[in-house]
Amino acid sequence: MFSINYRDPRPIYEQVKDSLRRAIITGVIKPDERVPSVRELAGQLAINPNTIQKAYRELETEGYIYSVPGKGSFVGECRDALEARRTELFGQLDATVTEIMHLGVTAEDICAHIRNFDKREDRE
Repeated sequence: MFSINYRDPRPIYEQVKDSLRRAIITGVIKPDERVPSVRELAGQLAINPNTIQKAYRELETEGYIYSVPGKGSFVGECRDALEARRTELFGQLDATVTEIMHLGVTAEDICAHIRNFDKREDRE
């Protein structure tokens, strides 16, 4: 489920955080389901447990997971975190649309691209 790309310029903890967040958002890991322990995931990925701990700490701060002492970390309801992520991604989309329109792409072309993307997602 999780993998590290050593050619990715992002720090490893960010890759771990993004992978776990994606698994939560897509429903691969459900609310109140236990996430792998720091040791389990560090062993699976062959990386330092402190790296995993940093990713988990940030996910907890953002509201995606919560910790139960002695039991581990679990996926939260994360409604606020999901809404914050949507807002962040729409901000990135706005910047991308602005840039692509400066390159001469029309709003109609952008909408057609999104519709085609949506169709591709349905097939996968």
